Amino acid sequence: MSLDNKPIYTGGCQCGAVRFRVEGALHHASICHCRMCQKAFGSFYAPLATVNEGTLRWTRGEPKRFKSSSIATRGFCAECGTPLSFEADDGVALAIGAFDDPASVAPDKQWGIENKLPYVDALHDLPGQRTEDDEEVSPFLADLKNYQHPDYDTEAWPQGSKP
Repeated sequence: MSLDNKPIYTGGCQCGAVRFRVEGALHHASICHCRMCQKAFGSFYAPLATVNEGTLRWTRGEPKRFKSSSIATRGFCAECGTPLSFEADDGVALAIGAFDDPASVAPDKQWGIENKLPYVDALHDLPGQRTEDDEEVSPFLADLKNYQHPDYDTEAWPQGSKP
């Protein structure tokens, strides 16, 4: 929370080239199943949360933008490709997965369900396991080095670079 009791949200792309800060409440957290959102996110759907005008600040870099339709522009990191924003005349929505604490931004609505992939509602029924419990990938993971930006603001990134 900020000193005036407004919530603060931070986030950014996978490589850390683009970071953002939102000071204030988020609205309309949702997932969109439309085909444009599926393609923009390379996923089953796009999870997005709307920010109030004037509450979003890009704190490191800025997204590259693609005008995906006559009404929307989509922002993404030009370095790593992380989807970051959906921008239209009525406001800006940020990708929920790009927040440092995505669990704090729970969707409460679905859009574009006419394009929902037929298996999405059954994903929770698939068998699952923790990554470290998969014995086949253990040797691979033992040598893994993570170059992803951490889930918090850093003065500079990559580490060791000058701000």
